[in-house]
Amino acid sequence: MRTAILGLGFTCFAALAGCGDTMGEQALLGAGAGAGTSVLLDGNVAGGALVGAAANVAYCQKYPGRCN
Repeated sequence: MRTAILGLGFTCFAALAGCGDTMGEQALLGAGAGAGTSVLLDGNVAGGALVGAAANVAYCQKYPGRCN
């Protein structure tokens, strides 16, 4: 059950966070999506924001063509 919830959470913030032109925008949008997902899953909002920001920046830096 926990794995399904984590998978759902990852899918939610990954789908929402795939944008931003600058690193700051990528971090901000990822943080918002991560925090929102944490609220929906009744998790740690600050932790979700941190993970979302880091994940979005890392993804967009690795695949810049997919984030515009």
